[in-house]
Amino acid sequence: MPFTAERLLLFGATGDLAQRMLLPSLCALDADGLLAPELRIVGTARSVMDDEEFRAFARAALDRHLPEDRRGALDRFLPRLSYQPLDATTLEGYADLATKLGTPQAGLAIFLSTAPSLFEPTIAGLQQAGLTGDRVRIGLEKPLGSDLASSCAINDAVGAAFSEDRIFRIDHYLGKETVQNLLALRFANILFEPIWNARHIDHVQITVAETVGLEGRVAFYDEAGALRDMVQNHMLQLLALVAMEPPTSFDATAVRDEKVKVLRALRPVRAEDVVTGQYRAGAIGGQAVPGYDEELARPSSTETFVALRAGVANWRWNGVPFYLRTGKRLPERVTEIVVQFRAIPYSIFGDRGAQAQPNRLVIGIQPEENIRLSLMAKQPGLDRDGIRLRTVPLDIAIPDAFTGTHRRIAYERLLLDLVEGDQTLFVRRDEVEAQWAWIDAIRAMWTDAQLAPRPYTAGSWGPSAAIALAERHGVSWHDE
Repeated sequence: MPFTAERLLLFGATGDLAQRMLLPSLCALDADGLLAPELRIVGTARSVMDDEEFRAFARAALDRHLPEDRRGALDRFLPRLSYQPLDATTLEGYADLATKLGTPQAGLAIFLSTAPSLFEPTIAGLQQAGLTGDRVRIGLEKPLGSDLASSCAINDAVGAAFSEDRIFRIDHYLGKETVQNLLALRFANILFEPIWNARHIDHVQITVAETVGLEGRVAFYDEAGALRDMVQNHMLQLLALVAMEPPTSFDATAVRDEKVKVLRALRPVRAEDVVTGQYRAGAIGGQAVPGYDEELARPSSTETFVALRAGVANWRWNGVPFYLRTGKRLPERVTEIVVQFRAIPYSIFGDRGAQAQPNRLVIGIQPEENIRLSLMAKQPGLDRDGIRLRTVPLDIAIPDAFTGTHRRIAYERLLLDLVEGDQTLFVRRDEVEAQWAWIDAIRAMWTDAQLAPRPYTAGSWGPSAAIALAERHGVSWHDE
């Protein structure tokens, strides 16, 4: 049975993720009275500091990253924090860490925000210190490996100490409100589900565009590339949520069962259905930026852009292409899902000179959370020269629709679910392995076909071949 943890252990507690996301999320939860009074948060990292120094460190991070209106619980939150220095690669310090935490029978949640190379020694240290028992659960931050084999090795190491119902693999996109709203849109509205299939949908586009370059992630990114950094996790999770069958209920097992069916049904990608690119010097927002090879200070064959045409081999989606596109140094930061419906079978307005455009549903995830449905409407007038139709958008801006509620960081939901034991928005092992199997096949195809990234100018939407990838099938990317 799920239990609510009374201790939360943060590995990597002095890192960038902890400062920008984890500590602000926990403080915001406390401000809303969502953390149990007895919850204590212990941070650990290599840095040597005592409890008061860590609290001062946390206060400085919160001053930088927590909105002013969420700081009401700051004086109540900081005393929850304590700190224990630890070199995770050696076993010596784990006994002191266990002493700092107290008895795990109270319920312990562990958040592991470290390099994947530290996962196995960390698990070994936790086991030796008695911190892997039935009242302990663990959250794992990506990346979970670099291919199927390394992912299995990580999962085997974690699985040797924790049962699957106590392993919480994190994809922070699943904590975003609009991503969760995708499920509500599909399964709480009779309007959409009857037409959510190949008979009525022409294609689906999923775009995750970034304006930034390497941003201090040089070593990791050059090893990973866009396919493994973004497509393998975030984009395939979005695809699975769009394409999944209705689950029997909104619980962890039912939702994840349906997602993994989609991931296993992904068709193999052919060489002609994928384009990779690498940015060169250009301009973003009027500011000159260097090329990838200049930032790296050496040539590289790593892709910073990928666009591909995927398909799902099942009854609902047969023949519907899913276009995925992600890249760095693109013109704007945007994450969105576009569901393009088919054209009406016959237009009664054709002989009056009016052209009906197919309906389109755009689900914006970031930077703005919104849902836009385009409909056809008659343009006002006496129609002496014929009826004129125009596309009219119906916009639902999520923050405006729910005024008076805070816009939450995705990690707020995920950390609270970790503490309380709800796995619905976390990724199961079979999901991860299905994702990696598909990605590994694409990378093997690249090697066999000797595909190399095409150069594109920073500030553009990627190589021109990415436009051709869609347009040769009569599709245009949604760049509005």
